[in-house]
Amino acid sequence: MELETLENYLANSIDLDGVRAEEIKKALVRDIEEELGHARKVGKRIKVLEGRVPGSLDLSRGQRYLQPPKDSTDLIAVIRGVIHSEEEAIDQYKKLIKTCDPVDLVTQDLILEITGEEQAHRRQFIGFLYEYERGEARRLTAAAA
Repeated sequence: MELETLENYLANSIDLDGVRAEEIKKALVRDIEEELGHARKVGKRIKVLEGRVPGSLDLSRGQRYLQPPKDSTDLIAVIRGVIHSEEEAIDQYKKLIKTCDPVDLVTQDLILEITGEEQAHRRQFIGFLYEYERGEARRLTAAAA
């Protein structure tokens, strides 16, 4: 999940166009590093627990909502895709937290930390969505007048 998100964040951080896109692109670049960090931490924990870290062929892909939009200026589609991916990650991590309690408190602690970071990412992009949707509504209202 983290790796697919990372790939899509990378694509969107490069593909978006327009002056208004710059802040979104910068936020995605920052999130790429954090998502990679999450993948590393989880992978290392899997190894410590004597599991096998999956390779790319072992992973399913399905983030249609986070694919770069055909219109490279469609910031709202990207923002909504990021929010959706963060919500999916948070839901998945919450399941892991419950699974770990009380059998593996070390993993649970790690997942709690990552969940907090995912919640912060989601909140940042919810803020972007509020700003852009309000701006779109103002422009449409002005154009209609």
